Amino acid sequence: MKNKPFITIIAPIFNELENLPILYERISEVMQKSESDWELLLIDDGSTDGSTDFIRELSKKDQRVKPVIFARNFGHQIAVTAGLDYSKGDAVVIIDSDLQDPPEVILDLLDKWREGYEVVYAVRAEREGETFFKKFTASVFYRLIFRITDVKIPLDTGDFRLMDRKVVNVMNAMREHHRFLRGMSAWVGFKQVGVTYKRAARLSGETKYPFKKMLKLALTAITGFSYVPLQIATYIGFISAGISLVAIPIVILLRILGSQQFIGQATTLIAVLFLGGVQLISLGILGEYIGRIYDEVKGRPLYIVSEAPSEITNQQKE
Repeated sequence: MKNKPFITIIAPIFNELENLPILYERISEVMQKSESDWELLLIDDGSTDGSTDFIRELSKKDQRVKPVIFARNFGHQIAVTAGLDYSKGDAVVIIDSDLQDPPEVILDLLDKWREGYEVVYAVRAEREGETFFKKFTASVFYRLIFRITDVKIPLDTGDFRLMDRKVVNVMNAMREHHRFLRGMSAWVGFKQVGVTYKRAARLSGETKYPFKKMLKLALTAITGFSYVPLQIATYIGFISAGISLVAIPIVILLRILGSQQFIGQATTLIAVLFLGGVQLISLGILGEYIGRIYDEVKGRPLYIVSEAPSEITNQQKE
């Protein structure tokens, strides 16, 4: 390893004007302590609050700051992907711009990287400034994903992590549109380790991951790394068929004995509604997977930039 490695820090930006000056200041202080050469990639994901102009001005004052300006909002996971595409570092750090991920933890990530680990993910030991509902749903989400996916994604981890250049190169070759980066970085393998930290409260502004977006991300994670929903539909079908096979001779026997319990349309209506619901749910699950296949075969680019550094390969642009 080089005596003075080059480090890329990626921070996706969406309406974070109030946080940007402090983010830049704290990252600069941390990287000065690291004694590494570095660059800061600020990925503007269609901001409308003036963040874009601030990023441009900051890049003029400090050449280590590299702006990547999207033509419109493409989402957090795509913004991070663009950062990976444009990164040049021997190691790449992904960090949120709301300062809930303390930049000072970067030094701990770098220490583990220097020990030979190729993926160093930050594990949230505590979460300040978040509601009970947010903490509960996040906890359920991580544990659900851990149990039903083929890849064992570390619990209570976000996208805050460091990845070696060899890992980044592999990630850049994975051009799927519906992206769950923390799952992808676990899937690629390599030597991985976690570093615990205390997640701070958001400094200012509003969360960019409300419940609706979290639900969408969870759906992407499940459909991207698990066939369990499809298997559940199959299991429900077998259970329904099994109940029918048991119920048919029972109903026939009761009719022969003169029982009045199954006479009329109510039972038939309930059975039809139940089976119809099962079929619609199964079709919905199939539709989610088919919709993702459709997005992939269209072959559209993951993102479109209006301004960006020129150092990017043709393969990364695809």
